[in-house]
Amino acid sequence: MRKNFQNVGFYPQPVLVVGTYDQDGIPDAMNVGWGGLVGGTYVELNISRGHKTTENIRQKRAFTLSFADQANLVAADYVGLVSGYDVPDKIARAGLHPIRSDFVDAPLFEELPLTLECQVVELTEEGPGGVRIVGQVLNMSADESILGEDGLVDADKAHFLSFDRVRRVYRLLGGVVGQAYQDGKQRMK
Repeated sequence: MRKNFQNVGFYPQPVLVVGTYDQDGIPDAMNVGWGGLVGGTYVELNISRGHKTTENIRQKRAFTLSFADQANLVAADYVGLVSGYDVPDKIARAGLHPIRSDFVDAPLFEELPLTLECQVVELTEEGPGGVRIVGQVLNMSADESILGEDGLVDADKAHFLSFDRVRRVYRLLGGVVGQAYQDGKQRMK
């Protein structure tokens, strides 16, 4: 038997940190709960109009999207709790160190090991108070510490966080349990 839920959402979700600059070049970051991949080279975010991050994205038409890891759980949670409008030194208080992107007018953060660098291609007002932002990923950068012997990102080394919306906790992702595009072939015989 199945149980139906009215609270719709992906389960679990990656913990994403959006990085932006304001009009004065001051870095900001926020933890977002609604975001994901759209097609091969686009991401979508759904955030409220009132955030400093939203205003920064409107002005700069660029943002970075970093995947939070276990080592930076406190910093990632903190940037989702306070507003850059209220706490001007939010990034310093979080313990994050911004690095200027070579691809977009938005910061990467030294501590967050995997980042997508995005240019806004669509910004749409959605429902009461929401904004839908679609960004084209111009670059993905990864710290060498999370690369495997093959030179690719290794999720087990990265210790990426996921957000369990039902229980409101962070969980770790990791562990290989199967081979994509291979294991299902046993049903093709």
